[in-house]
Order: sequence, then C-alpha cells, then structure tokens
Amino acid sequence: MKTEKSQNLATHTLVPEEQQMDVVDRLFGLRFPLELEPFIFGITERMAERYKGGLWTFNQLSNGGFYMSPDDNCTYHVVSDNFFQGDLSADALGIVACLTAYSHLSFSGSAFSHTYADHFYRLREYMFEHPDVMEILQATD
Repeated sequence: MKTEKSQNLATHTLVPEEQQMDVVDRLFGLRFPLELEPFIFGITERMAERYKGGLWTFNQLSNGGFYMSPDDNCTYHVVSDNFFQGDLSADALGIVACLTAYSHLSFSGSAFSHTYADHFYRLREYMFEHPDVMEILQATD
C-alpha cells in the first residue's frame, strides 16, 4: 500500500518597505529595534568581513516566521563560531544571522525567550526549502 505524505512547505514573502515597521512591531514590538535588530547586525558584522552595513529586506514566512537579509546581490565570505568558512548569498547570510540571533536570544531567560525560540523553528523549517540549505546548515550547526 502506497501512502503519500502531505507537505505544507514554508514559503517567504518580501515585505514592502512601507509595511516593514508594522510587521516587526506586530511580531516583536520594541524588542526589534532595541534587541533583535542590533543583535542580527552584530552577528553579521562578525561573520562577514565584507559586510559594512546597508539596507535589509524583510521576509514574512507562511508559517508565521520572519527573517531579514542584506538587500544586495553580493556573495559574502563567512566565518562562523562553529569554524565554518564558506561563501553565502546575502539571503543565506541573513538566514544564518537570524537563526543565530533567535537561538542565542531564546536562552536569555526573558519572558520573550519563547517567542525567539518559535521564530528559530519557523525559520529553520523554511531553511530546508532554501537553495543554499547545505551551506546554511554548515554555518549554523
């Protein structure tokens, strides 16, 4: 007997610039500008020497998740804390930075820790649909 597994694949939607603040306010409130965003920027600066700041794209996930990535078509050479070294697209770099931030902040012990953990797992679910999944896994595991 053959059985088929129904999969609801997580997808992403680019958030228009004029809606970005509404989206992050709904998802994270003041924790976004005060905690999450600076944490993501700091991780990115440490991992990718070429990254020098700039605009970022915001992405909503169909499973309720969120990630952001540098708004460019650059490839970044990344050195992560787990000794991974390799080249990542801007989108993949953003996913790695967000996964790392969500993971660290989920252990903060704050009342918001569970929200960061939820976003980690939602982004990780989407990551498996990303064309750079192997590199993202290597950089985060």
